[in-house]
Amino acid sequence: MNFVMDNSVTMRWFFGDGKPQEIAYAGKVLDAMKKTSAHVPATWGLEVANVIAKAEAKGFVTEARSGAFLEMLEGVDIEVDTATFAHALSDILQLARRYKLPSYDASYLELALRLGMPLATFDKDLQKAAKKAGVKKFG
Repeated sequence: MNFVMDNSVTMRWFFGDGKPQEIAYAGKVLDAMKKTSAHVPATWGLEVANVIAKAEAKGFVTEARSGAFLEMLEGVDIEVDTATFAHALSDILQLARRYKLPSYDASYLELALRLGMPLATFDKDLQKAAKKAGVKKFG
């Protein structure tokens, strides 16, 4: 089953930290991607790049480690939604207002709603909004 994946899951793969159940869930998502596609809004790549750049600037990771991670991402099936921008000032804005989410988080919710797919995320506010909006949690 295809699903929408929030950047919080992607970054769990990168950092490999968190509670044991979170690490297990992130691994489950990654394993699922061997058989199915994860869909992301167009902003996902910017979020990934931002987290990596900040982590490198703070000395948490090296460019070599980041490069290896980016190579790993190229090997999994991630479908980038090209229609994100077309929904930014309408549906995404409305969801951000309704659920008091940052617009980039609302873009994941909008995509899950539009595609009728479950959502994989660790973001608590996004999880609450998804539940209220009727979007199922992946896994």
